[in-house]
Formats: sequence, C-alpha cells, structure tokens
Amino acid sequence: MAIGKLYKSSSEEFVANVDYRFYDKSEMGWWGELVLTEYKRPDESASYVIELEDGRRGKCSLRKRVNRAVTGVPPLYRYQFRGRGRLK
Repeated sequence: MAIGKLYKSSSEEFVANVDYRFYDKSEMGWWGELVLTEYKRPDESASYVIELEDGRRGKCSLRKRVNRAVTGVPPLYRYQFRGRGRLK
C-alpha cells in the first residue's frame, strides 16, 4: 500500500495520513481503498481531497467497507474512496 494524506475539501484542513491502494485510474473516474493510520471517524457525507504519494491530488468521497477486516484497537476501518476527473 502507498502512503498519502486526506484533507477536508471545504477547508483544506488535514484529516489524517492514509494507506491507500488504487483499483482503477481512468480519465473519467478513479477509486480504491484506504485505511486511516490513526483512529478517526471521517464524515461519510463530506467531500475530501486525497493527496497521493507522488503529490497529485483529487476530490473524493468515502464510504466505510463493512465487509472488510478491521485491524487494531481502537478499530481502523477500511474505506472505499471514489473520485471524478483528473488527478492534479
């Protein structure tokens, strides 16, 4: 997994470092999974900006993956992220 950063889209406020994995990167949209490296509960109705290991950024939304394994105490959940448009 690669290491990136997650920010709130509205205020550019830093949320957490993330371990992420892409599953699809096309011109029209992209998606993958991520795990926050520290225990935080992101608001799934909010919009976020993910910054990738290579410095590219893009707006995305999050959804908790309830059928995936949870690690650690307190639990670190897996989230699916989805974005549209190009990564800049």
